[in-house]
Amino acid sequence: MKAYWVARSKIINKVNYKKYTDLVPDIIEKYNGKILARGGNFKVLEGTDQFHRFVIIEFPSLEDGKRCWSSKEYQKASSFRKNGSGLVDLILVESGDATK
Repeated sequence: MKAYWVARSKIINKVNYKKYTDLVPDIIEKYNGKILARGGNFKVLEGTDQFHRFVIIEFPSLEDGKRCWSSKEYQKASSFRKNGSGLVDLILVESGDATK
């Protein structure tokens, strides 16, 4: 079953954050991910306006998304956005309606 990374972020240090975003596409591809939305125009319909960048990435499965996130390559890349360069919420969710 497909799964999705859903991320929202606030960039604080553009230079360091770009070091992260430059590395991510190749890492995502290595783990069979497909970028559906990355940056771009958005409209907050409900909730906080604290974040100003949104990303949605599709993976073939929850496990593929977990493997990507926990990989050495991704963890190394994400170190550029941590330590004050950005605030990020990253969620991995399986597709489908689990309430049925």
